[in-house]
Amino acid sequence: MRYALYFTPPKDDPLTSLASRWLGRDAFSNEIFSDKAMGPLPEAHAELTADPRRYGFHATLKAPFELAASVNERDLLEVASDFASRTKAFVVPELVLGQLGPFFALVPGSLCQPLQDFASRVVRSFEPFRAPLSDHDIARRKPEGLTEPQRANLLRWGYPYVNDEFRFHMTLTGPVPAERQADMHETLRERFADHSGKPLAISSLAIFVEEERGGPFTVRSWLPLAGA
Repeated sequence: MRYALYFTPPKDDPLTSLASRWLGRDAFSNEIFSDKAMGPLPEAHAELTADPRRYGFHATLKAPFELAASVNERDLLEVASDFASRTKAFVVPELVLGQLGPFFALVPGSLCQPLQDFASRVVRSFEPFRAPLSDHDIARRKPEGLTEPQRANLLRWGYPYVNDEFRFHMTLTGPVPAERQADMHETLRERFADHSGKPLAISSLAIFVEEERGGPFTVRSWLPLAGA
């Protein structure tokens, strides 16, 4: 079993509903949606959204980890609840459609320092709950292709993209072939137009759980931040 600390909007938020139907699964209920839930979809849509569908609509704060031997789920939930109650909600001024290599995601329109600081606090605060990575997990991250700071992060924090390397993104696709990226960008621009260019409230911390390796991640606990 693995846990992860993610951001996701509330279950009943219009963005959550839209993104869940686009991905084909609701991480709160584990409900599976047919392609008809989004109307006409791009060719091979199910294949292109397979990876983010398994993880659920989210932005990674602390990447999936097994619990350290000295703690249990109740410990994690209690500390997360306390952390959320002491952390003020805030707003990202603008959410836009972005592209990270061959992947599409919703990202901040510009660097948001409160968001960077929040993510770093999550990574550091919950590090005592993380069991060390296995050699297999380290190899799976392909450290030979990472920069030196990213390799250092992987070994220290269990994930390459933390602290200075962190880039907030709410993934909408897996890798899209180059010849299809223009069409996918236009499709996503149209589908998510109501949320692009708008503020995003960072109002919660969510604990997701993967019951067994390779299975879907679901929301175990959704915790509002202070003032949300």
